[in-house]
Amino acid sequence: MKTSLSKKGNRYQGKKVTLNKPFYTPGERKKSAVYVKNDSGNVIKVRFGDPNMEIKRDNPERRKNFRARHNCSDAKDKTTPKYWSCKAW
Repeated sequence: MKTSLSKKGNRYQGKKVTLNKPFYTPGERKKSAVYVKNDSGNVIKVRFGDPNMEIKRDNPERRKNFRARHNCSDAKDKTTPKYWSCKAW
């Protein structure tokens, strides 16, 4: 029996996907996406990030301000774009 922690062998719309691994989505309405399992056990795609903006996380002051502005310390739910945006920063 497979557990929900397994990263491989999960399906989204009939396609095998890897969970909890962000990937770029060129040409889409968001910059990145990630497949995760929700509370009911279904695999969902979470899209996040503005495709027209660049992440400047190398600058400590910008990083600190982004994390404060978005309350990244409270981002615990993997099914939300906020969690993955904060993780990218």
